[in-house]
Amino acid sequence: MPLWRVRAEDVTGAAGVVAPEERLGWPSTVGFGAQHVAAMFSATVLVPTVTGFPVTTTLLFSGLGTLLFLVVTRNRVPGYLGASFAYVGPFLAAGEAGAEPAAMLGGVLVAGVTLVMLGVAVKALGAGLVEVLLPPVVTGAVVVLVGLGMAPLATASVSAQPVVAGVTLLTIVVAAVAGRGLWRRLAVVLGIAVGWSASWLSGPVENVSSGPLDAAWIGVPELTAPVITPSVSLLVLPVVITVLAENLGHLKAVAAVTGRDLDRQAGDVLIGNGLATALAGGGGGVGTTTYGENIGVMALSRVHSTAACATAAVLAVALSFSPRVGAAVVLVPPGVIGGAALVLFGLIAMLGFRVWSDHQVDFRDPLNLVVAGAALVAGVGGLTFTVGGVEVGGMAWGALVVVLLYPALRALRAVVTRPSPTR
Repeated sequence: MPLWRVRAEDVTGAAGVVAPEERLGWPSTVGFGAQHVAAMFSATVLVPTVTGFPVTTTLLFSGLGTLLFLVVTRNRVPGYLGASFAYVGPFLAAGEAGAEPAAMLGGVLVAGVTLVMLGVAVKALGAGLVEVLLPPVVTGAVVVLVGLGMAPLATASVSAQPVVAGVTLLTIVVAAVAGRGLWRRLAVVLGIAVGWSASWLSGPVENVSSGPLDAAWIGVPELTAPVITPSVSLLVLPVVITVLAENLGHLKAVAAVTGRDLDRQAGDVLIGNGLATALAGGGGGVGTTTYGENIGVMALSRVHSTAACATAAVLAVALSFSPRVGAAVVLVPPGVIGGAALVLFGLIAMLGFRVWSDHQVDFRDPLNLVVAGAALVAGVGGLTFTVGGVEVGGMAWGALVVVLLYPALRALRAVVTRPSPTR
């Protein structure tokens, strides 16, 4: 039995929805895989660049982790696993304390195993747990947070090259709205290509040397064995809370995109990401998480095929064996990244509003209004605190506020408004 059914109608360039268990012809699928790579690339390579880990090694485990994730979720949850920004703070803090990279990888390994254990617990307690923790008002808020919480990253890149960002954004929007068939589905790749050309025509990018062009085309990624050090592992472990919130939020976003109830896959998603993270920690890569950028690609292209995600993973693995690709990261124009990110992150945020609309969430209810509002301000405003030496960002705080505060306040209101027993 084939892994994916082939959509015959796409031979004519039709633009219907392609389900997770379906795929286009392989040439088109490779194109959509490349679009996923383009969407995740800047964020995935930025994390190792900031933390000092090898870019090509991170790409390798990003691709392998995505393939593992698709296997664990049995091709039911399309997604791409990239390097998680949640690990940046603990890595920098551990580095300042004199920790070696091997000890940091040990922390990633421990975090991955912990996430697997949480996934097993979710599977054992059943899908109802997800629905209890994430009713529609909470789900919508978390999905909006996933999109708007990353808005500062997009706007910072736009500010660096506003004209290039504008060209990229306009190309994607026009292709998505007025394009037909593959032109519309590949709007992101088209926008990146046009934006990159505009950047090249506008002149050389500052602070870029010819170093990337001197690197070898082919080479084996650098692998490093982990060393579990309790002090460093305890520093990295709180990252699991952030990744847990990201995974559940992204699962709800994918459900909104595909129009399917994916609550039963929550445990598999956590297990898949945990195994991918443990694999990365065991070989020299940064911990992984599901990527909102790729959810945005699926929403824009209406291609939800896990075959495209698997193709992107294979392409990432192939790129990891090119040192020149790793060294050329600095050549990616920030305006191109910003223009594409504005569209992709905005699409995710709008999916959250659609969840509220589809489930007719009543915002005349003070409980819904206050909790969702506080969570969005915390997330979009970039509320950041350091807990136990770990910097926890706005999106994680916003998700925790809405996930924990909503059921607590709902239970409190039920107690307060309960009729007094009569004698």
